[in-house]
Amino acid sequence: MSALRHRNVFVPTLASLVLLAWAALWAWTRSPYGRYLAHDDLSATGPLAWLCRTMPGGSLWLSALFYAAAWTLMILAMMLPSALSLFNAFDRVVSDRADRTWLLALLGLGYVAAWSGFGLIAHALHALLLAGVARVPALAWRGWLIGAATLALAGAFQFSTLKTRCLDRCRTPLSFVISHWRGRTPRRQAFALGGRHGLFCVGCCWALMLLMFAVGAGSLGWMLALAAAMAIEKNAAWGAGLSAPLGVALIGWAMLIVADHL
Repeated sequence: MSALRHRNVFVPTLASLVLLAWAALWAWTRSPYGRYLAHDDLSATGPLAWLCRTMPGGSLWLSALFYAAAWTLMILAMMLPSALSLFNAFDRVVSDRADRTWLLALLGLGYVAAWSGFGLIAHALHALLLAGVARVPALAWRGWLIGAATLALAGAFQFSTLKTRCLDRCRTPLSFVISHWRGRTPRRQAFALGGRHGLFCVGCCWALMLLMFAVGAGSLGWMLALAAAMAIEKNAAWGAGLSAPLGVALIGWAMLIVADHL
């Protein structure tokens, strides 16, 4: 009875967290600060430009703070639904523990931490890329190349060995949990387990998430489409078969962009 009651509370709580994240993203895109969700420069124009210029290092740490918040919201909205099988598997393993609610929360924190770390790295590389493009006039006039290259990279990665191996781990969370869970120092292990599985999830989906920089991180439609694709890949019985067609579609899209600009 207690296990059923716990499950009846946990699933709606996780669903509510995901819905709140989507609602926050929707409100953010329609606020005066929506442009920052799309990775615009905070120090150029807009509501925070003055604050960035007046505070020491504001253009660096304040923009990083906004991007970290935006990325974390996107992870909660886009990736937590695809990780539901991980939570279910871990819940089965720790079902007889009195502190399993805390352990599930720490598992989620570890998972989000892995994705947040990737997001900060991706943002830094994106900023460096844009700075480099701005210094090369020939590239500045051909910004479409960045989008085409990102699409082609994401498409090619769908056929890689790394993608296959990480996707296999993501699709078998119960065996992953059983092989890594020992029960000693349980809270630290729960966080580490979430982070470790999150790294495999990053390894599986990082190229698809980079598409947010190509198609626009401020587009809720693209977020929903990418979230659905990643959730199907990792959870549906036929999900693994989606990887190749998706890869072909992305490479074809990149080729169309190149052909349109030649």
